[in-house]
Amino acid sequence: MTRSPLIAGLELGGTKCVAILGTEPDDVRACETVPTTDPAATLAALEKVLDSWRFDALGVASFGPLDLDPHSPGFGSVSATPKPGWTGTDLMRRFAARYGKPLAIQTDVIGAALAEQRWGGAQGLSSHCYITIGTGVGVGLISGNQPVQGVAHGEAGHMRVRRATGDGYAGCCPFHGDCVEGLISGPALVERFGRPGQDLAEDGPEWDLFVHDLAGLLHNLIVTAAPERIAIGGGVMASRAELFPKLRVALAASIAGYGSLAAYAEQLGHRLAPPKLGPMTGPLGALATGLEALSGASR
Repeated sequence: MTRSPLIAGLELGGTKCVAILGTEPDDVRACETVPTTDPAATLAALEKVLDSWRFDALGVASFGPLDLDPHSPGFGSVSATPKPGWTGTDLMRRFAARYGKPLAIQTDVIGAALAEQRWGGAQGLSSHCYITIGTGVGVGLISGNQPVQGVAHGEAGHMRVRRATGDGYAGCCPFHGDCVEGLISGPALVERFGRPGQDLAEDGPEWDLFVHDLAGLLHNLIVTAAPERIAIGGGVMASRAELFPKLRVALAASIAGYGSLAAYAEQLGHRLAPPKLGPMTGPLGALATGLEALSGASR
């Protein structure tokens, strides 16, 4: 009897990293978490976990920005990032040299989108999107069953949107100030409102600004790509399911009955939702990325 390939995955996040071993959501053999500190300590801790496992391929789904141009000398490394100390960290070569297994690297949000397509709410869809709102804001877009990427991977979390009337917050993004990440990420909420999102009242006026800014991102995404489904996860949204109805109302109003998107706006009840894989979406994204490495190796 042929056994299924065993995949190791690394989800590298802004505050924590997860190492996972398995074949699919119902066959997770191990899952360990380490804090994200400096690159040397973080990667050494992850390697200590990986060294104790036997696996056939490795998937890395990481925060970014990443250099994902296979023709670039820096392919597989972290590009200029607000995460202190991580700019220039070479992930691909390091893990390839240590383990010698089929290896694939993707952004954490594309990894999560691949997991949702393989096992979650985007099964059977050729175009869909995963958005994470946590330490940063990331958007992973799949179109025609392929991650959307040009010269570099997309950074839609850094798009600028029309500000709410009277909102003078300058934003916390060190590169762009009041881009969406600079307005609604976890650190932005602390700076903007004086406390983290989980400490804000469910019906607090702060969430009106959050919904306004996120709806602006969603509007731009839909008029550009009209993905069949949009899943929103990450630490900020994980315990805020009550925001989805408000987002759907704000987004439908923003679309304003325009053309073929009028029907789309009427279907937001199933098109805009949390990821079906829940809090495991990110780690399973690393597994899905590892499976992509095996697919590439077999071609």
